[in-house]
Amino acid sequence: MSDTPTPEELVEGLVRLLTVEKRASDIYRGRPQKGGMGRVFGGQVLAQALQAAQASIPETKQAHSLHAYFLRGGVEGPPIEYRIERDFDGRSFANRRVVAAQESEDGSFKPILNLTASFQVPEKGLEHLDAPMPDVTGPDELKSDMEMRRAMVDKMGERLNETQRALMLRPRPIEMRTVDRLHWMNSEPKAPHAHSWFRTAAPITGEADTPALHRALITYASDYTLLGTSALPHGLSWMRGELVGASLDHALWFHAQARADEWLLYVTDSPWTGGGRGFNRGRIFDAQGQLVASVAQEGMMRKRRRKDG
Repeated sequence: MSDTPTPEELVEGLVRLLTVEKRASDIYRGRPQKGGMGRVFGGQVLAQALQAAQASIPETKQAHSLHAYFLRGGVEGPPIEYRIERDFDGRSFANRRVVAAQESEDGSFKPILNLTASFQVPEKGLEHLDAPMPDVTGPDELKSDMEMRRAMVDKMGERLNETQRALMLRPRPIEMRTVDRLHWMNSEPKAPHAHSWFRTAAPITGEADTPALHRALITYASDYTLLGTSALPHGLSWMRGELVGASLDHALWFHAQARADEWLLYVTDSPWTGGGRGFNRGRIFDAQGQLVASVAQEGMMRKRRRKDG
């Protein structure tokens, strides 16, 4: 019998991961990722923080934007605590500030992320779209990124250590299909543009199937591929051990309702890299061409120094 989880089990696990537990008034706890290794994935902390903020807001208001700073790398294993500050509650808008913290070895809680989220009662207004969806290959005509990862692992062989191999082949609850070549797929410098389709590996069903959860899932997935876009012109990759990097901040704006279990196109570009940092932008479209979210992120990005000898 195979120990590989089914797509349904992977998605059920992701929904559990992003379902925060209320511990006290405006204090929530986020579960650790089962079998997680090393640093906590930034998208997990972003999505759990948003879920904590959403839990303190009436259903009449919906998140329309979030802005976050990553302060420290979270450690896999210990749970993460999310404390809410109710900075503003108006008739149309509301604002929540969230501090994510993890318990350290001395028993104190160290902040790992600050997030501010804004909420609005949905309303009609002026509309325009000056960002048409690019004409790219559809997901049904593309190989999955997991197929490409397996091929890459076979090709690189002993050049990958066990940790790199495990990270490459770990089953993922978010299915991705890439139109171009991402930073880990080749070492040739290319323009800092990428297009990837993504959706959850199985449909979202039952009581968990809420607009708030789909916003959290999109937030989670928005941390994939983004920072790597700024590495493309340099032909370098974290996966090959050529770069050292970490997300510094993350901003996301929700423009329209979307389902994370239906194909979404993530269009990313990097207009600038310098000073040990890379700046990246993203646009997320649904399959009908509607712009459903915009993203921006800056990350620390340095070329790894090789030790002599």
